[in-house]
Amino acid sequence: MTEPRGGPPTSCTRVLLADDEPLIRAGVRAILGAAPGIEVVAEAADGREAVGLALRHRPDVCLLDIRMPRLDGLGVAAELARELPGTAVVMLTTFSEDAYIAEALGSGAAGFLLKSGDPRELIAGVRAVAEGGACLSPSVARRVISHLAAGQLGRGVTARARVAELTGREREVLGLVGAGLSNAEIAQRLSLVEGTVKAYVSAVLARLDVRNRVQAAVLAYEAGLVPAS
Repeated sequence: MTEPRGGPPTSCTRVLLADDEPLIRAGVRAILGAAPGIEVVAEAADGREAVGLALRHRPDVCLLDIRMPRLDGLGVAAELARELPGTAVVMLTTFSEDAYIAEALGSGAAGFLLKSGDPRELIAGVRAVAEGGACLSPSVARRVISHLAAGQLGRGVTARARVAELTGREREVLGLVGAGLSNAEIAQRLSLVEGTVKAYVSAVLARLDVRNRVQAAVLAYEAGLVPAS
């Protein structure tokens, strides 16, 4: 709908914002626009427009409202996973939309942020997923775990069978990913070099055939690998 003028520097994280509420878009745009190294390169008022602009601008990150006209955020996420696998998708959610979380995880979303959350959380989340990480608002994370618990027994058996193919160190790293630790924090916890942890994480994602750290974290919870805090 609105496309800011001028191309961003190559070092910028390029963001597409999609939400059918103009006030929400304006607020998010203002927050991101004030953050160094982040630029909103396009805005969309509905899901179909978001897909078209994403294909045109090829942003690093897409921030998607879950409920939008013409095509909802889940549909957009699924299309982008097929057409632009290098673009990270973050869902903007509210407490009333918990039921969509599991479905969005399956579509490859790299994060969930609350519209009412701390602006610093939004900026940190965009930067994290742009670097290949994941982001979950703490309140959303609790709800993800709650949803998982409802059917954890059956999924746990399957999850434990999948992670059984990993080495002991890979399972340890997976558990810490599930606890929400960054590569640097995992390296410190395990007394490893950060580059080694990054290699472990990449290997785990490949061996488990999951798209990102969020899906890996879900699997870690289901398999019972997440250490007690």
